[in-house]
Amino acid sequence: MPTEDSRGTSPAPLTGHAYEVEVGPVAHGGHCVARTEEGRVLFVRHALPGERVVARVTEGHEDSRFLRADAVEIIEASKDRVPAPCPFSGPGRCGGCDWQHAKPGAQRRLKADVLTEQLARLAGLTPEDVSWDGTVEPVPGDKLPAGEVPAWRTRVQYAVDADGRAGFRRHRSHEVEPVDHCLIAAEGIAELGIERRTWPQIASIDAIAASGSADRQVILTPEPGGRLPLVELDRPVSVLRAEEPRGRSGSRAVHRVHGRPFVRERADGRTWRVGAGGFWQVHTAAADLLVDAVMRGLTPRKGETALDLYCGVGLFAGALADRIGPEGAVLGIESGKRAVEDARHNLADFDRVRIEHGRVDRVLPATGITEADVVVLDPPRSGAGRDTVRLLTALNPRRMAYVACDPAALARDLGYFAESGYRVRFLRAFDLFPMTHHLECVAILEPATKSS
Repeated sequence: MPTEDSRGTSPAPLTGHAYEVEVGPVAHGGHCVARTEEGRVLFVRHALPGERVVARVTEGHEDSRFLRADAVEIIEASKDRVPAPCPFSGPGRCGGCDWQHAKPGAQRRLKADVLTEQLARLAGLTPEDVSWDGTVEPVPGDKLPAGEVPAWRTRVQYAVDADGRAGFRRHRSHEVEPVDHCLIAAEGIAELGIERRTWPQIASIDAIAASGSADRQVILTPEPGGRLPLVELDRPVSVLRAEEPRGRSGSRAVHRVHGRPFVRERADGRTWRVGAGGFWQVHTAAADLLVDAVMRGLTPRKGETALDLYCGVGLFAGALADRIGPEGAVLGIESGKRAVEDARHNLADFDRVRIEHGRVDRVLPATGITEADVVVLDPPRSGAGRDTVRLLTALNPRRMAYVACDPAALARDLGYFAESGYRVRFLRAFDLFPMTHHLECVAILEPATKSS
């Protein structure tokens, strides 16, 4: 409890306080901005711009710069509001989806507003500056009748509560919301029946349903000292055991219990091995959609030299190698050791593809490469950063494709590219994460001196 000392009393918590507010614009992170009559800033979840709501504080003290809150009563509803299709959505419940209460078209407009704001604030760019039409494109097949939710997520991480029930973390909480189904989980995940059994001594479950094969996999992380249960699910499945993440990198050792230690995915006309929970786009259609967007933007030419940075299991490297032909060359760089092994396996039939292991900002200078024709970079959520951007622009590529899952990181890096003489030729945004605040972008860059 707060105690009084020589510096005075601790600021009083405001958790549980309720304010009636007019909801303002959407903000990055799945909430909207509102202000109390006293001018205090609230970040409100489960609200929509223009609504009048009662917002109950979930985090913050009297001296906090802002407060977090949930809209617990809707006084004046937006025309874009719908009843949440998911029975586990709402204040204090599952934290996985941000926009269950918004029409699908409204969700995409909210994401477009966030991207527009981040580009302006962090890079000083307008949609016109980046030749973006201002829309977030739905994935073909995701446009469904009202009240239906696309089942798109092929990789789902469940938390497990003290009673062994599978569910999801509540927003900004370690508490678990048990569920009996997840509406956005792909059919292959739902078929496993993970929510229909208990998981004693297990801390978390990663479920993977490959969209390009019948491969199914679960990765179990036991509680400290816990033992694996006998896994009997509703479909054949490979089982792996993971240790708790360790070190600053958050990496964890994964061991095969039975079945394959990888799943097989299908994209761009090829089969891809993805080992032990390695990275693969989670939307069923994302890999093909992004390859198409990147290749259309880069227009690779026969015999060119290409880089695929943060290359994962080699998806873009393979697409580049296929298009530039045997006279061209591709270098991929990836920091994950397991992903490097998969990439080398996946691309073994390309003689002029090389995959290097390590951080991009360390490996790329050590290669001795002084120029490249085309570059793909698909960095982690934190972005590439100014130093890496300078390394890339020094190679003077004719075009680069930046694949981004975070609009703030994208905007910051586009600002760095502008400093180094590169402009955005065009940008596309995709709704690869329906019901959440996330989106994916592809920005095509070229030297600013090139005539348009």
